[in-house]
Amino acid sequence: MPGTVGVMVLVSLPDQSWIDDLGPIDGVEMLVWDPREDPPDDDIEVMVAPYLDEGQAAAALAEKPSVRLLQLLTAGYDSVAGRVPEGVALANARGLHDTATAELALGLIIAAQRRIDDAVRHQATGEWADLTFAPGLADRQVTLVGYGSVGAAVVRRLLACEADVTAVASRARDGDDLVDQVHGIDELPDLLPGTEILVVVTPLTEHTRHLVDDETLAALPDDALVVNVGRGPVLDTDAALRHAGRLRFALDVTDPEPLPPEHPLWSAPGVLITPHVGGASQAFRPRALALLREQLTRLGRGEGPLHLV
Repeated sequence: MPGTVGVMVLVSLPDQSWIDDLGPIDGVEMLVWDPREDPPDDDIEVMVAPYLDEGQAAAALAEKPSVRLLQLLTAGYDSVAGRVPEGVALANARGLHDTATAELALGLIIAAQRRIDDAVRHQATGEWADLTFAPGLADRQVTLVGYGSVGAAVVRRLLACEADVTAVASRARDGDDLVDQVHGIDELPDLLPGTEILVVVTPLTEHTRHLVDDETLAALPDDALVVNVGRGPVLDTDAALRHAGRLRFALDVTDPEPLPPEHPLWSAPGVLITPHVGGASQAFRPRALALLREQLTRLGRGEGPLHLV
């Protein structure tokens, strides 16, 4: 593991701009390695994966056995699961995207609940349509599945809009300053009939693939809104298409992704889609630099890395 006291840690970053913006860090030497290109000769110990190109970075590790830690700039790590060589630690960017993802989740919910997407379409034709008494968010019953750091950030914003929120995680546990209790995923079927907005924030694992399937969607009441800002395959796309019209969907992630131009999800009734931009606001770069600076400072001091998965 990198970070032995008194030894300079050699770290690769995707391009020179990251090195310039990070500035010098005691105990750390930085160089550029774009994993799409041949690796440098140096015995790199830590590789920082390019944002949204983690799979390429994981594949490139086979060419550099000196690497002991792969640092991601995403919270999700499903794209590299099973692809990181044995003996290489993996760290994600926990917390980096919480605010931006929660911000988009709230935006999608408000857009769908206040029919802003309809207003945009009517603006193109100059039509003053009747959009009064849309469902709104205040007093709505929201069930959020995936109560981790991103989920908590979403809940914080929903509560500010005076929604009633129920949190669900893999296991039941005591509540916190936001929710009275956290329900286990086994309780979800009992919660669905009273759910007006279902928000999905879970990572993709073998347990969450198609977690939101035909059975889940069928249990929701008519006109409920399903919001997915986690990973596309958590929602069964075919099931979503079968329920589109009876239910509404606001999706930042889809399966497949990118969504092909001819895919029926684009034109399905009541579906609002953004192209997987949950964490990609202008807040990303400065927050990513802060995370890397903290992580590399720890390694330069001989301390263990944060956010190991």
